[in-house]
Amino acid sequence: MTPAPVPPVGARIRQARVAKGVSLRALAREIGVSASLVSQIETGKSQPSVSTLYAITTALSISVESLFDAYEDEAAASPVVAAAAAPATVLHALAAFAADPGRRIGPLVTPGEREQLELDSGVVWERLGHVPGTDVDFLLVTYRPGGSSSSSGGLMRHTGTEYGCLTSGELVLTLGFDEYTLRPGDAVCFESTTPHRYRNDGAEPAVGVWFVFSQSVQ
Repeated sequence: MTPAPVPPVGARIRQARVAKGVSLRALAREIGVSASLVSQIETGKSQPSVSTLYAITTALSISVESLFDAYEDEAAASPVVAAAAAPATVLHALAAFAADPGRRIGPLVTPGEREQLELDSGVVWERLGHVPGTDVDFLLVTYRPGGSSSSSGGLMRHTGTEYGCLTSGELVLTLGFDEYTLRPGDAVCFESTTPHRYRNDGAEPAVGVWFVFSQSVQ
């Protein structure tokens, strides 16, 4: 079954950036990428890698979890017009797609009901559930053959504690100065502030369940 669609991530990122008064160039400079790349992500011409997505959400003080939540109708209708003509509306929309403590995903989520994010470099996240009032990413993660959490090959770091269990395929984890090969049944856990990267060097998808507990975004 096809996972449930998720509204464009780029549009959400743009609304958060505009609401916080951060210019496109300033955001690009802070996360160490080109302004052109940020613009392409915001307009939906490119998808962010896992590492770029975490860098953007950290810089804008929004949660990754919030990128799955639906727009309110008034924001979805015309985010560009709202940004230009009604700052209060933008702030209201930002609050709407920030992690909604009242929105429950579950208790049962079937494969056809999962919300999905397609990221750069062959990575797919599917949301497995959400309990109101928590700041947790509960995901089924797929790294396609050749897929990586960083298109540039660099390591990423972000707030939180990361737990994962691989269910099929093989996945290579670079964690600090160490490298580990995960096989089905292997599990990992570490502080997400430790520089890390995942990559799939195999010929079949690497699939696993990941649980990332993040500190509350201020």
